[in-house]
Amino acid sequence: MVYILHRRRHIVSRVTHRLSYYPRSFGARSVGVIELGSMTKLLLITGASAGIGLSTASRFLSDGYTVVNLSRRPCPLQGVQHLRCDLAQQDFLEKIRSALELLLSQADRVSIIHNASRLSNDTATNTPSDEFRDVLEINIVAPNTLNRFVIPYMKHGSSVLFVGSTLSEKAVPGSYTYVTSKHGMIGMMRAVCQDLAGTGIHTACVCPGFTDTEMLREHVPADALEAVSGMSAFGRLIEPTEIAETLFWAASNPVINGSVMHANLGQIET
Repeated sequence: MVYILHRRRHIVSRVTHRLSYYPRSFGARSVGVIELGSMTKLLLITGASAGIGLSTASRFLSDGYTVVNLSRRPCPLQGVQHLRCDLAQQDFLEKIRSALELLLSQADRVSIIHNASRLSNDTATNTPSDEFRDVLEINIVAPNTLNRFVIPYMKHGSSVLFVGSTLSEKAVPGSYTYVTSKHGMIGMMRAVCQDLAGTGIHTACVCPGFTDTEMLREHVPADALEAVSGMSAFGRLIEPTEIAETLFWAASNPVINGSVMHANLGQIET
């Protein structure tokens, strides 16, 4: 019992120290097109211009969230705000810092979804380190940069969600940097879960199977789509709206804290 009480005090002290390091209030600043209104729920999502990100932005928007897309391309949905940035650039946060500060300081509940990723056709024997770093910058480093900035503003009930992949736990030939980075994403999620113990903030990694998105169709030839569809127990591709619904559920249910969620329609093992 003494050990448990000591451990609890240590965790609370550690979390309080970390959160107190960052300021929570800022003076009024001009942030251009950002609209605050009477915001209470805020979604920050990377890569909401298409695919899973677009469907997820729509789902959260329909529930009254203020939705902000962080990417190079804007989200085509009316009502979704856009902070233009290139996650591949190490200084991307500096270009949107003021706008993020203003948004975060007025939100009662924040969900951040790390959705953007880069998928390259590469192998362990032909990938230069510079190209390896470029993929890691988007898939791993950018989520870390955003987490470090956003988490101190988060209140009880907020969430940090990651969009992984079937390849977060498996591997196939020809996707070397993607497989490596998606495995790392699960490790990051689990570490975030442990470091935020006691804060009321939860995390999870949703790992979609083959989802009918632009990215999938860019990398899978049209004549192979039928075979890919047959790799799920339902014999079809997943709709982006299904992953969006899963992410929305995950944002609202802390019981899944620290979980890897397989959203793949039951992948058939071969």
